[in-house]
Amino acid sequence: MTFSLSRVLAMMLKELVQIRRDRLTFGMMVGIPLMQLLLFGYAINADPKHLPVAVRDADGGPVGRAVIAAMQASQYFDVTLLPATEAESEAILAGGAAQFVVSIPPDFSRRVLRGERPGLLVEADATDPAATANALGVLERLAAHAADRDLSGPHARLRQGAPPFELIVHRRYNPEGETAFNIVPGLMGVVLTMTMVIMTCLAVTRERERGTMESLLATPLTPFEVMIGKIVPYVGIGYLQVAFILGTAKLLFAVPMVGSLALLSAVTVVFIVANLAVGFTFSTLAANQLQAVQAGFFFFLPSILLSGFMFPFRGMPEWAQVLGEALPLTHFLRVVRGILLKGSGWGEVALDVAAIALFAVAAGAVAIRRYRMTLD
Repeated sequence: MTFSLSRVLAMMLKELVQIRRDRLTFGMMVGIPLMQLLLFGYAINADPKHLPVAVRDADGGPVGRAVIAAMQASQYFDVTLLPATEAESEAILAGGAAQFVVSIPPDFSRRVLRGERPGLLVEADATDPAATANALGVLERLAAHAADRDLSGPHARLRQGAPPFELIVHRRYNPEGETAFNIVPGLMGVVLTMTMVIMTCLAVTRERERGTMESLLATPLTPFEVMIGKIVPYVGIGYLQVAFILGTAKLLFAVPMVGSLALLSAVTVVFIVANLAVGFTFSTLAANQLQAVQAGFFFFLPSILLSGFMFPFRGMPEWAQVLGEALPLTHFLRVVRGILLKGSGWGEVALDVAAIALFAVAAGAVAIRRYRMTLD
């Protein structure tokens, strides 16, 4: 049989019609590249600025004020909190309310003008080294000239040679700036998101494609009972993944585990259920397993990009941070890094856990509603 261009064109037309009819697949073909373009072009920023800073000024002198003004003028730092005590400063840094805490000691300005080179303590939340590296580099350059306006007249000699004060930088929770300490705990959330959502995506569509859906619908099971029955087995699988990741993190990467593993285990249950509920929802929306997996990846892509796993969360614009706050992975990353690296307790992680639980309830409600619709 000879080659026929008309037959090829007819086959091409048939394929285009099938693509047009498969709206979910067509939407993925258009939506995923568009999402990547927008997120990488507008939301992703490896050089975060306007990082929140807490300042504890026990001096109140002109040199200290000049240093803070220079920090804010650099656009890398925004003074948002003014703690009065050391304990308050510690709580702010441990809770993640500020990226840096600057402590100006008493008589700081007077000692600078005397040429004594007093120390200025800067504590940085280094759980994400990428979020603080550039800002600390800028701060070290600012220290040399921040007080130039106050070092005039008889004090002009202090502007020569070494900086008029010593900048003491403490990288808290990750002193060596190990990237693995940030990435490896975060991988727990990423792996759970990917596997739990994808596996549960196939829960209902598999029944439909294998022809067992009719038998399932004939049982006296309610939609809620079906969802619980399909979700619970995967909780155990998720825990096996968590145990493997934690063991590997400790043995191969020496990731510190300062906080309570019992608290982390309890929070992990909530996070696993949230992702399983999302997957179950997608399985009720999709017509087949391919569409279910595509929908799962459509959820996974913004989760990994907007959660702070790959890029500093505070480096993203406000609209991207708002979207990121709606994703359970964002809150779980804060929890797992806080517990393992900072030793955070229930008080520090309660709000993030509540956000994950709220997401799980909302996703579960949608899943049950959609499953009822398939009974008609």
